[in-house]
Amino acid sequence: MTTLVFGHKSPDTDSTGSPILWAWYMNEVNGGGAEAVLLGEPNTEAAFMLERWNLPKPRIIEDVEADQPCVIVDTNNPAELPASINAADVQAIIDHHKLVGGLETKGPIEITVRPLACTATIMIDLMGDDADRMPDWAKGAALTCILSDTLEFRSPTTTPHDRATAERLAKDLGLDIPTYAAEMFAAKSDVSSFSDAELIRMDSKEYGVGDTTFRVSVLETTAPAIVLDRKDSLMESMKGVAAEDGVDQVLLFVVDILKEEATLLVPNDLVKSVAEKSFGASVSGDTVVLPGIMSRKKQIIPNLAV
Repeated sequence: MTTLVFGHKSPDTDSTGSPILWAWYMNEVNGGGAEAVLLGEPNTEAAFMLERWNLPKPRIIEDVEADQPCVIVDTNNPAELPASINAADVQAIIDHHKLVGGLETKGPIEITVRPLACTATIMIDLMGDDADRMPDWAKGAALTCILSDTLEFRSPTTTPHDRATAERLAKDLGLDIPTYAAEMFAAKSDVSSFSDAELIRMDSKEYGVGDTTFRVSVLETTAPAIVLDRKDSLMESMKGVAAEDGVDQVLLFVVDILKEEATLLVPNDLVKSVAEKSFGASVSGDTVVLPGIMSRKKQIIPNLAV
């Protein structure tokens, strides 16, 4: 049976590119039948990666069958995975997030969770010398994943190893990193065709703080005004998204990649309290700027308080 390789729901660049990378490795090096799939439509930057490296978009699945062999990448959180994941035959997890708990497997599995900025970096390490066999499209996908997750090395999650890996890939491909990253971020910033609900869900994760559940949404952009000009309708749409998704509140952070800061939309007193308790912010209107805040994983989620 074909092994499905997938990342989290609302797939970003890493959760789109890393399944493709690992499926290549399983098929070309390990001789196994693997297929990269997605758990939703890729975001604009991930779509740019697919087009730039002439990669077909993996098929999108809604759920997994019982005993379906699969490899999970870029997450270990059941809330971000298919509803029937615990009935599947999970064979491996490759991730760079904290352990959440709740996954159940059929037997012992390979688990690799490392404190690096990007799953693609971990995969290249796991491949060892076989990584040199990657075709240019695979190297291009890996480079895009690393530059995305590190925000071109601006994110506090960036490690020297992530940077060295990206620089080696760029050298192999003959690419200038600042020029290529600018193309990526321009694609990520082009969100004009998306509805408010699509924007809110585009790069989001569910997270609980005590008895309060949040959808923590992050929009990384070099043109924050495009998003912030829509703040009134976005804040109104948060109510419907929260109700449909079964969470108490949406937290929407608009990350300015170039200024290295985030703007949090503040639609009500709950979010005002979260901003003040979590980030020591002083809130006087319906937005608050949080200097230096760029990483959901390292700076937002760990600090959330109600």
